[in-house]
Amino acid sequence: MYNQSLEIYRLRSRSRSAGLDHRRHHVFLGLLTLMALALCATAIYASLGILDPEKKTRQAESEREPLIIAIRVPRGQAGDDLDVVMPQTLAPGQEPRLDLPAERAGAPGPGAAERGWLEATVRKGDSLSTIFSRLDLPAKLLHRIVNDTADGKSLARIRPGQTLRVRQDAAGGFRELIYQRSLTESLQITHQGGALNSRLVSRTPQTRTAEVTGIIDSSLYANAKQAGLPDNVIMQLATIFGWDVDFALEIQKGDSFSVIFEERWLDGQKVGTGAVLAAEFINRGQAFRAIRFENDQGSAQYFTPEGQSMRKAFLRAPVDFRRISSRFSKERFHPVLGRKRPHQGVDYAASTGTPIKAAGDGRVVFRGRKGGYGNTVILEHASGRYSTLYAHMSKFHKSAASGSRVSQGDIIGYVGATGLTTGPHLHYEFRVNGEHQDPLTVDLPKALPIDDEYRQDFLTRSRPLVAQLESITAGTRLASAPD
Repeated sequence: MYNQSLEIYRLRSRSRSAGLDHRRHHVFLGLLTLMALALCATAIYASLGILDPEKKTRQAESEREPLIIAIRVPRGQAGDDLDVVMPQTLAPGQEPRLDLPAERAGAPGPGAAERGWLEATVRKGDSLSTIFSRLDLPAKLLHRIVNDTADGKSLARIRPGQTLRVRQDAAGGFRELIYQRSLTESLQITHQGGALNSRLVSRTPQTRTAEVTGIIDSSLYANAKQAGLPDNVIMQLATIFGWDVDFALEIQKGDSFSVIFEERWLDGQKVGTGAVLAAEFINRGQAFRAIRFENDQGSAQYFTPEGQSMRKAFLRAPVDFRRISSRFSKERFHPVLGRKRPHQGVDYAASTGTPIKAAGDGRVVFRGRKGGYGNTVILEHASGRYSTLYAHMSKFHKSAASGSRVSQGDIIGYVGATGLTTGPHLHYEFRVNGEHQDPLTVDLPKALPIDDEYRQDFLTRSRPLVAQLESITAGTRLASAPD
């Protein structure tokens, strides 16, 4: 149209320059103007598809069919996109949905494809909200999980090293959360029928039996670790034989041990250890054996193969000590008084505050200040036949009130340096019928043997364990024998 108007203008200019009257040519100019208008109308109609029947047909078909597009949604981590694109079907005039992260708390559509799992390991200082943010999960989903499920609030107690996994559908809808508390326990939260449901899932490890033997050339702990015993099994071993063997003073090079114990396995991986089933300890040529037996009430104890209790009525040493600073003696130079006098107990050097345990079941007959003993507790055992004294305490334990009963191993006080003493230690005395005895050498009374009702069952169970012990200790005895 612009070109046609320009041509009309040029004709008028030439006519004027030639001295002609342009009105004489009005018929010609009118026809030219009509042609220009027709060309403009043709161009407009063509752009609208009025004169293109094929284009009009294609447009009509497109209005009848929906438009399918694919949206790639960013993960929000390291600028990477998800590997899965999410298709959308759009009606004519409908805009694509870009608010997909907000829809991830919704229910998945029927037959929706799986996007997969998002996983995070709890770091130091993490909270549940920081983990959800790191996984690009909406805050409203977290709010629903914590407030709308029975166990959701337990997620607030997450600890470093634990894992949290979330499963989504292809549209980002929430399907499942698994909070792995430990190797054997997890919390599962699922989205079903518009509701969130939670349940605790526990897995039972498989129990296997393991055997370890070793010879001591330095200490029980060092050589047991070298042989492959876990710490908790070493502690069980020391407790089982602690009434017969003084592991701080009586261990010597060439002593040996053999242990049969339980291991816990899950998915082909060892996840822990259980109880010691049977053990042998050879100390200075003397063999001690112990067999575990659990009765119908679930009470487990250790007995000799003949059914005698490994437990004694009294602990040999009622405190974890660094060394014996003074032994039982009829005459000893007192470091504070500066003169000789009997020392009727054993002094165990230990740090101030070290717990002191009751050597046996008994009753507190004295608690208080007692001259040069300082803070002292006296226990009476077996209707007065035995008594034990604990002196120089820094403070008493609340359970050791006068007249109260205590059990073997209960804490009754703490190491200190009260009374006539040059440093923190426990002064421990042991009396039989009122007479002082050396706590290190006195024959300690045994606990009761296995009940008669369980004796036959115990002997039946113990025989294969004894045979297994003899088998695994045969090589150890040969290796430890002198040349």
